[in-house]
Amino acid sequence: MRDDGAPLEGPLDTGTPVERHLMAISATIYRANLNVADMDRRYYADHALTIARHPSETDERMMVRLLAFALHAHERLEFGRGIGTADEPDLSQRDLTGRVELWIEVGQPDDRRVRKACGQADRVVIYSFGGRIVEQWWAKAGPELTRCKNLEVITLPPTTTRALEALADRSMELQMTIQEGDAWLAGGEARIAIEREWLMGTRPPGR
Repeated sequence: MRDDGAPLEGPLDTGTPVERHLMAISATIYRANLNVADMDRRYYADHALTIARHPSETDERMMVRLLAFALHAHERLEFGRGIGTADEPDLSQRDLTGRVELWIEVGQPDDRRVRKACGQADRVVIYSFGGRIVEQWWAKAGPELTRCKNLEVITLPPTTTRALEALADRSMELQMTIQEGDAWLAGGEARIAIEREWLMGTRPPGR
C-alpha cells in the first residue's frame, strides 16, 4: 500500500519472479486497445495496455489511471511497476537517460510524496477525484503544494469518473480524441466528454 492509500500495481513482465507471482494471484488483469488522436500535440498512435487492478482498487480509480495515460499518451509513458515500488508514481515518462520527464499521481497523495516527486521530475501532474474528498484534501495539502512550480493539480468531477467506471471491462476497445483542449473517450456506444478543473496550474491554450 502506498502513502496515499492506493494499491500497488504494474505490468506483469516487471519485477522479480516472486513479485510477478504475487501480482498474478492478487490482481485482476484488464486489457485495453487504446487509439489516441491528440490533434493538439499531433500525436496519433495505438497502445495495447495491460492494467493490473488489485483487490483494494476500484474500477473507478483504475479507469482514472487509464484516462491519465490516454491524456498524456507517449511511447515512453508507463504504468508504475507496483509491488515493492511504493516510491514510484502511478505513471511516468522518462527520457533516454532515465531522467523523469513526467510523473503522474492519481487520487489524493500525501503532500510529502508530491514534494519529493517535484524534486525528481521535470513535471508532476495529479488527477484527483472523489467529490468532497478532493475539497478536503486540497484544503489541507494545497497551501503547501502551491510552492511547487512544476506541479499541476487537476480534478475530475464524479459525473466523469462514474462514466469512466461504466466502461471498465476485462477487454476494452477505446479511442481518445483531443482537440483544442477538449477531450473525449469513446468505448462501444459510449462517448464521454472529459471534464477537468485545474486546481493548480493553468489549462494551456489548445490543451
